[in-house]
Amino acid sequence: MDLGLKGLKAVLAGASKGIGRATAEVLAAEGCDVAICARGQEAVDAAVASLKAKGVNAIGAAVDMADGEAYRAWVGRAAEALGGCDIFIPFGSAGGGPATEASWKAVFDLDVLATFRGVEAALPYLEKSRSGAIVALGTTSALEEFYGPQAYNALKAAVINYASGLSQALAGKGIKVNTVSPGPTFVDGGSWDLIKTHMPAIYERTLGSIPMGRLGNPEEVARAIAFVASPACPYMTGTNVVIDGGLTKRVQY
Repeated sequence: MDLGLKGLKAVLAGASKGIGRATAEVLAAEGCDVAICARGQEAVDAAVASLKAKGVNAIGAAVDMADGEAYRAWVGRAAEALGGCDIFIPFGSAGGGPATEASWKAVFDLDVLATFRGVEAALPYLEKSRSGAIVALGTTSALEEFYGPQAYNALKAAVINYASGLSQALAGKGIKVNTVSPGPTFVDGGSWDLIKTHMPAIYERTLGSIPMGRLGNPEEVARAIAFVASPACPYMTGTNVVIDGGLTKRVQY
């Protein structure tokens, strides 16, 4: 299937590693020009070099997504440098962990506010696109109880709700908005890699609750994100796409 991504412009925030990096690689392989940011310049440079090797225009910058002013400015600069923005996807996240006041503030900044700020900054460019698409990042932890009360679980639910409302507000402007919610995804050096090493009981318990018998990988999620964002999927908006190997047990209707 031709996803129709060739020549489109994608701005991906927090995309130097994990699912974000994998998504950038998939989009670039489909011929999409890509701009990425992340906090570490070295990781950004490595990602940009890999993306350019696919024959597309790729740019990157070191940006702290928790710095609202710098982050908004980067989204605008990235869209200008690419010559527009057809796809906007924010990947930044503070992740899970025990619920403390500090964790609530960190997740609110990187998961909720960074999604809102990035969307607001990208909107003037998305409105000019014939294939405008926003993909928000949720999680299965927001859908069912998962290892107790956590800021990450609750505030990712807020992101999903925000994206749903945004889809209604922007549909008339030709911009589709969807959420992709991955289940536990194994990234080398990532949270589930650390859990496997330092909290094996939790890792094995989680693994045992996934009917497919394994965690997901970034490329599997990235391919779904690329499809959802692409012109090949033009009529879907306001949807939360769950990719979890059967972890969540709710009936989705």
